[in-house]
Amino acid sequence: MNYPRILIGGLVAGLVLNIGEYLLNEFVLAAQMKTFFSEHNFPPPGGNFIAIAVVMTFLLGIVLVMLYAMIRPRSGPGPKTAVCAASVVWFCVCVYTGIINAILFGVSVNIVILGLVWCLVEYSLAAIAGAWVYREV
Repeated sequence: MNYPRILIGGLVAGLVLNIGEYLLNEFVLAAQMKTFFSEHNFPPPGGNFIAIAVVMTFLLGIVLVMLYAMIRPRSGPGPKTAVCAASVVWFCVCVYTGIINAILFGVSVNIVILGLVWCLVEYSLAAIAGAWVYREV
């Protein structure tokens, strides 16, 4: 595996993920999130939360491209393999936490479905972008 390319591709994937999360949270679900936070007396996310979330999302991009690099020898290079890697990460991150948080906090089914679909597209695009950068040694 080409670790420098995993890092660079992972940062590209992380950038795509961070942009997607920004658009989702600041535009698509902004009103619903504001209502949800006020109904549950949650403070809005502050600077520390945002900084940690951004860093963790870049790390997730690196993990995503590393998974792509790991399955690439068996599945071949390209978008299909990238989407397969994205699907695994999507299930482990978005589906699991989305359903658990929906049950725990009573999030509506429509918002959960919107989040899951958004996340699947976002992760697929991020994996394709990261895979485009990745090359074997």
